[in-house]
Amino acid sequence: MLSQLQKAVSNIKRELSKHIVGQNDVINDLLACLVAGGHCLLIGVPGLAKTTLIRSLGQCLSMKFNRIQFTPDLMPSDITGSEILYEDRATGHREFRFVNGPVFSNIVLADEINRTPPKTQSALLQAMQEHEVTSSGVTFPLPRPFWVLATQNPIEQEGTYPLPEAQLDRFMFSVEIDYPSLAEEVEIARTTTMSHTTILSPVLDTAQVEAIRELVLRVPVADSVIQYAVNLARSTRPASPECPKNIHEFITWGAGPRASQYLVLAAKAYAALDARPTPDINDVKRAAPCVLRHRIVRSFHAETEGVSTNEIVRQLLA
Repeated sequence: MLSQLQKAVSNIKRELSKHIVGQNDVINDLLACLVAGGHCLLIGVPGLAKTTLIRSLGQCLSMKFNRIQFTPDLMPSDITGSEILYEDRATGHREFRFVNGPVFSNIVLADEINRTPPKTQSALLQAMQEHEVTSSGVTFPLPRPFWVLATQNPIEQEGTYPLPEAQLDRFMFSVEIDYPSLAEEVEIARTTTMSHTTILSPVLDTAQVEAIRELVLRVPVADSVIQYAVNLARSTRPASPECPKNIHEFITWGAGPRASQYLVLAAKAYAALDARPTPDINDVKRAAPCVLRHRIVRSFHAETEGVSTNEIVRQLLA
């Protein structure tokens, strides 16, 4: 089964290469998040193909895909759905019926998620955690599998609403996209300024993705790897004895127990993607930046000293 997973991943990467140049590390992190069953926050400046990457990945998966463009006037019902008055013209009977919103999909792209107020951002909380939506006291299950991918622009703060910590904690990964290399940018300029149409072929369907996620959950993990992941998550908490003294002054709040869970789960996913039967500590270290960077709240001292969360994670791993 692991060899079949590796073959499927290779096919997905081959299809993505028709639209996406480079960004191999980002693609690997997205695929690990997919097979682990977590949600992903994609952060990068405009023009780095964040939306194109997610749409292309959606085309490689034979699942229902919906994009939600987050704007300041977006309401929670625009995401989850709402009740409308339905009338049967034959009988004259009237009743309220719930109409599904775009969140009723297998893959949801929350584009520029920080553009909408917190009340609308929170409409995704129940969907991301419980995979269901409640309206007028009635709970509706979401399709399985359910995967939320959100994009965010880190440099423009005017007219944006920072995601609350509770919302950020629902994302398994926070993946940062950097500028392409010189050779990659030359290739982008060459291939995207020509007249051509490329169609991506689906590689996995809903049943296969569900089977892969179940496989990842069954991957065995050594107690030493679990202990390392827990110690790493606890080392981000200033009040914890595991927090190093040289890091203590840079952190106001650290990662919660969900970070420990996601570190272990991500390590399983990386091992499965590499067709290895069990993860090791290096897999936990590989997952640490994506899992921890959005769960650490820096202190005023860290901000004045210019110490980023990425630097804090690097020091913890060192």
